[in-house]
Amino acid sequence: MIVITAPVHQSLPDYLAEHGYEFRYQPAITYDELLANIPEITGLFVTTRLPIDENLLSKATSLKWIGRLGSGMENIDQDYAVSKGILCVSSPEGNRNAVAEHCMGLLITLMHKIYPSAKEVRYGIWEREANRGVELSGKTVGIIGFGNTGEAFSRLISSFNVRVFGYDKYRTGFGAGHVTEATFDEACNCDVISFHLPLTPETRYIANVSFFDSLKTKPYILNTSRGGVIDTQALIQALKSDKIAGVALDVLENESLSSFSETQKQQFDFLTKHEKVMITPHIAGYTHEAYEKMASVLINKLGL
Repeated sequence: MIVITAPVHQSLPDYLAEHGYEFRYQPAITYDELLANIPEITGLFVTTRLPIDENLLSKATSLKWIGRLGSGMENIDQDYAVSKGILCVSSPEGNRNAVAEHCMGLLITLMHKIYPSAKEVRYGIWEREANRGVELSGKTVGIIGFGNTGEAFSRLISSFNVRVFGYDKYRTGFGAGHVTEATFDEACNCDVISFHLPLTPETRYIANVSFFDSLKTKPYILNTSRGGVIDTQALIQALKSDKIAGVALDVLENESLSSFSETQKQQFDFLTKHEKVMITPHIAGYTHEAYEKMASVLINKLGL
């Protein structure tokens, strides 16, 4: 029995049906419902909606594989799953181009002040001087995390006549052409810094007070990976002290706005009202094309 625990492109259930797989499409299934049925389940398609933790996996006596629709695996206890012989695969190849394009759009919108000027025009304000933009051409771009999305972003941005400095702790040998393989400090000494990291204990708050204090340039900051990569309070202090030129976020530390603490409400209010900040609701990898491609990537990776 295969269970699809989140909304997916119709091509996935269609494929399973056509090839004779027994499955349930339960995009609204709760953790407790999944827990009650996990002994009979042989395969799981998941997103970050539900925690696939040790408690659940310890009862998964028939589970052979977990397919993650997307890239981040932080909601899956991979170590425990692997110890039980459960295959865990993700599908970053499916949405890497979508994330790269979104990241590119955020950056150009920030640098050319497209969002604030367009909003002003709605209210009859025709202001040119205060909305004078900055060109990307000739700038340096630091990419923190040179995996699927980081590399896709580097390819896209290369046409803008920039120098790319890529950093990845676990990958080497990717420096070529327009990309220079760099240290963390070198990638952070750029006009643009873009984060493309999974959220792990190692990467949580990698952009903290020390990070912002060490900046030698006044960069534009982009984060389309995970909200916990950036310490929100440290980011706010960097904005207040004018250490960064602008910031675009597609992710937040807490993306459940209704569950905000008082501190989170204050932080959110500050960021959404700041003229140098732009936030989108975790939609970078959420295109129609990526929706379909992630399904096909998992089908191929799992050998279904």
